[in-house]
Amino acid sequence: MIRRDPAVTYYKPQGVPLRLLEEVELSHEEWEVLRLRHVEGLEQLDAAAAMNTSQSTLQRLLASAQKKVGRAIVQGMAIRIVK
Repeated sequence: MIRRDPAVTYYKPQGVPLRLLEEVELSHEEWEVLRLRHVEGLEQLDAAAAMNTSQSTLQRLLASAQKKVGRAIVQGMAIRIVK
């Protein structure tokens, strides 16, 4: 369950033309788990309950999202949030 839609669905490094960038796709669910854990500060069990999913699924989504965001930052890639 997704409680809110992201206000912005695309992030890119400043000063680099879009045509020169590779991009990483972050699913809506991955965005939501990042929001719940890192912005709202919920523990995994509470975040899983808020998303109406299991803790193991939440952990898988969180690990995937963190890897993608980390890769995009380190390698200077754009991030697109998709439904």
